[in-house]
Amino acid sequence: MPYIDYYKILGISKSASEKDIKKAYRKLARKYHPDLNPNDKEAEKKFKEINEANEVLSHPENRKKYDEHGKDWKHAEEFEKARQQQQQHQGGRQQQYSGGFDESDFSDFFESMFGGASRQRSSSTMFRGQDFNAELQLELKDVYASNKRTLTVNNKNIRITIPAGIENGQVIKIAGHGGKGVNKGPNGDLYIKFIIVNNTNFKRDKSNLYTTADLDLYKALLGGDVTVNTFDGKVKLKVKPETQNGTQVKLKGKGFPVYKKDGEFGDLYITYNIKTPTNLTDKEKELFTELAKLR
Repeated sequence: MPYIDYYKILGISKSASEKDIKKAYRKLARKYHPDLNPNDKEAEKKFKEINEANEVLSHPENRKKYDEHGKDWKHAEEFEKARQQQQQHQGGRQQQYSGGFDESDFSDFFESMFGGASRQRSSSTMFRGQDFNAELQLELKDVYASNKRTLTVNNKNIRITIPAGIENGQVIKIAGHGGKGVNKGPNGDLYIKFIIVNNTNFKRDKSNLYTTADLDLYKALLGGDVTVNTFDGKVKLKVKPETQNGTQVKLKGKGFPVYKKDGEFGDLYITYNIKTPTNLTDKEKELFTELAKLR
């Protein structure tokens, strides 16, 4: 297995912080995503490499193993166990090991230290596949109802159902869709983080929605009907006479779907914004003056 420089793939240094790794990964993943590069085999290959690099370097424990053991980082724990067993078999004699492996030292050291019998045991040992992490960006309207999406992860198409009401930053696990296991070991899992972009006039707080509606001064004073927007259409509301600016009304069940609770919705809160008339005519000014005198 050739050595792959994950730092080079992401274009970062070995001293890069977790924030630097995340930033580099997001930038490159957007650039080479298969949806933006259809039928581009080179972009697919690059996208796969980027995900693999992020999978290792974004996890502190995996990154530490990779920095110490290079291409054989996945088998670091097995190596440590085998090394300890060998020391016991040799009556406590210590093998000198500094830990500073380069790309090829680990495999050579493993073979020379334990010989053919150990190689046979190692080749028959089952290893769980690597977990993968991916991000999926959606608009708020995309998660108002459950829908199906096809994701391309490591050149494999995965059909998933996205439940209505999923939250921004929420992570779901797709079992068995990570890296392939070694020697019939179980596959790893795929973890998908959802980035929900809100381009609407509604503010979301879990399953509740908040918005504003303009109300002209006359209707606020005298009352009447007003048509307001909800997330899935328009509704007509009764406005009480002498409604004050900033008055909030609640529309029960007109908010956002509750995650994994079919048919259950939060509430919609509407705040009235009373608009003062402008460009008054002389007659309007006269009437407002008379009204002011009456008050």
